[in-house]
Amino acid sequence: MGGNTLMTIIPLILLIVIMYFLMIRPQKKREKETTAMRNSVQVGDEIVTIGGICGKIVKTKDETIVIQVGADKVKMEMMRWSISKVVKEGSGHNKATADDFEEMGDAEEKEVRRSKPKRMKKAAPVVEEEPAAEEAADPVIEEEPAQVEEPAAEAEVPAEAEDAKEE
Repeated sequence: MGGNTLMTIIPLILLIVIMYFLMIRPQKKREKETTAMRNSVQVGDEIVTIGGICGKIVKTKDETIVIQVGADKVKMEMMRWSISKVVKEGSGHNKATADDFEEMGDAEEKEVRRSKPKRMKKAAPVVEEEPAAEEAADPVIEEEPAQVEEPAAEAEVPAEAEDAKEE
């Protein structure tokens, strides 16, 4: 009986060991890599969040990050765990403090103002020249527009019809 029980338990133990090496261990490895990636993000990195928001990190804290999104440069504060992946590594800035954050915003605004194209001046109106002598020889006949009859303001109603309406 002892050998028979051992033969029934061995496949179950073997199955559990295989499941550990095929599923649990790779998942833990991926989890460690993701945690390391989230902890190593720096100011200037471009990221994608788990919600699909793409942005550039402008400030980092212990548990949160502030990202800059869109052409209007809207700043959003998010939790670190919401980072899905780092798209582009930044220039290797250190973690920014609150003062650096405000200075960075002013510098970026100045840069944007410099990069905007200058307004163009309105073009001068085009002056038409008088027709050449050949065109002056052919007189242009202008037709008068057809006269349109205007409807009368109110048609005259006989007095008898008005009395009939009142009754």
